[in-house]
Amino acid sequence: MTNTATLTRSTSAASITLAAANALIEAVHTAAQEIGFEACVAVTDAGGHLRAFQRPDATPFLAGEVAVDKAWTSASFGYATHTWNAYVGDPEIAPLAGHPRLMAVGGGYPIVEDGKLIGGLGISGGSAEQDRQAAEAALKALGFQLPAQGPAGTTGSGA
Repeated sequence: MTNTATLTRSTSAASITLAAANALIEAVHTAAQEIGFEACVAVTDAGGHLRAFQRPDATPFLAGEVAVDKAWTSASFGYATHTWNAYVGDPEIAPLAGHPRLMAVGGGYPIVEDGKLIGGLGISGGSAEQDRQAAEAALKALGFQLPAQGPAGTTGSGA
């Protein structure tokens, strides 16, 4: 029987602030402009719940949904979305590919501070490589860590 006097009932969960989420969005737009595209940007908290979002007027509505799903996917396990293709190739993991929100396309990154997952960043509007570049530039500009390694030994950003 559990001793209720010593039972820990909750944990302290780190989460990205609204100010930091909005600063990431601005940093993504700056990077995307330098790369040459307009970006939809979504930022979630560590639980995958939307924290901030922006879709420029000229971007397709589907790009907005893709950005949200990239942010959700990267927050779900703490891996960049471009690493998921290798991961879902494993027959034991492949059923995850059927999840309607899993987005195995570059441009989604976990937001990590001091080794703790605090959110997810999703970008859509350019090529997968452009989305990745803008994500990496924005995360670096704000001092967030880039993931060093993804699932099953795949490399993250290479940075």
